[in-house]
Amino acid sequence: MPSGLLALAVGGFGIGLTEFLIAGLLPQVASSFAVSEAAAGRLISGYALSVAVGAIVLTAATARLPRKQVLVGLVVLFVLGNLLCAVAPNYPVMLWGRIVAALCHGSFFGIGSLVARSLVAPERKSRAVAVMFAGLTVANVLGVPFGALVGERWGWRAAFWAVTLVGLLALAGIIACVPGRAGKTPTTTDPAPPTGLRAQLGAFRSGQVWLTLVATALGYGGMFGAFSYIAYTFTEVGGFSSADVAWLLMVYGVGLVVGNMIGGRAADHDRDRTLLLALAGLTVTLAVFGLLAESPTASVVLVFLMGVFGFAGVPGMITRVTDQAQGAALAAGANVSASNIGNALGAWAGGLAITVGLGYTAPLYVGAGMVLAAVAVMAVAARRAGSAVGQDRESAPLDDFRVRGRSQGGRGAP
Repeated sequence: MPSGLLALAVGGFGIGLTEFLIAGLLPQVASSFAVSEAAAGRLISGYALSVAVGAIVLTAATARLPRKQVLVGLVVLFVLGNLLCAVAPNYPVMLWGRIVAALCHGSFFGIGSLVARSLVAPERKSRAVAVMFAGLTVANVLGVPFGALVGERWGWRAAFWAVTLVGLLALAGIIACVPGRAGKTPTTTDPAPPTGLRAQLGAFRSGQVWLTLVATALGYGGMFGAFSYIAYTFTEVGGFSSADVAWLLMVYGVGLVVGNMIGGRAADHDRDRTLLLALAGLTVTLAVFGLLAESPTASVVLVFLMGVFGFAGVPGMITRVTDQAQGAALAAGANVSASNIGNALGAWAGGLAITVGLGYTAPLYVGAGMVLAAVAVMAVAARRAGSAVGQDRESAPLDDFRVRGRSQGGRGAP
């Protein structure tokens, strides 16, 4: 495994920590700055919005720069944002620190995925992306309990100092271990990636890119819409106590780690089939979860499977959109933005279902419906991609005949 991949995974771990740990620190932060719970919650929603914006704006602005330099700059931005949070004298500064840290999130994973796949052989590109995202999935498991533990013992500022340290480690690793030309030199099967904003935007003329982005938004949105209210499902339907929610979320996080690694390996063998199976599995899991939510045993098993199927498609989705976009970094950033837009849509739809009185299992069914739509979109994309490959194969013998005919003085050329 290239050491550069491990450096990218450490960066992903740090970014994941700063995204998730705040959930366990909100009461302390709200008390420290004397703000309401709703105002403290904007430290989460403001972060998510900044991720969606930064993924597009920063990726577009840095399209012509060497990707290693961009990654270094993004991690520096991440470190500065968390440092600002650690020393924030008041709530507005804290919010700005969260926004600054979030701006690098989408671009780091978008550009980092292109760098990761360039560090390995073409047949291992999805696994390379999975290694980079392993840091994010591990952070999902550890983020909330880490923030709660450190905050309880040393105060919430200590948690942000710890994340700042992780960022510095990632920065040192990327500088030392990621090759200077990573992501710029094409592999044996990849074309040279486009540079410049116009060339990057040209990638969005591909219908396959848009189908993949829509499938990403619907798939993520369905899972996140269900996950946003999963604590209520556990306590109000499954009969778990509030104290049980933390370890149940860790079970979900372990599922994310497992799904990420399995999905990356499977996508290298048959990517579109892996994506269809992952989305179909998530659809079934969410629907069955809604039916069996009253069973504590079934809830534990199903929340684990929710994590497995929910993240099994992530490496394949990213390599698919970047392949269809001919390696355009802006498309990779757009994929991160699509997932965050889907998250917002899913959380809104799940909350609406609860508000109108459909109960705390309703977000699971809403999520299943969104992911089912993602299955349909992905099926169309896979079928069109298969048809295009078939047409290429049918024309190959004729193209070969024409080339041989020209090489023989024109004989045989129609």
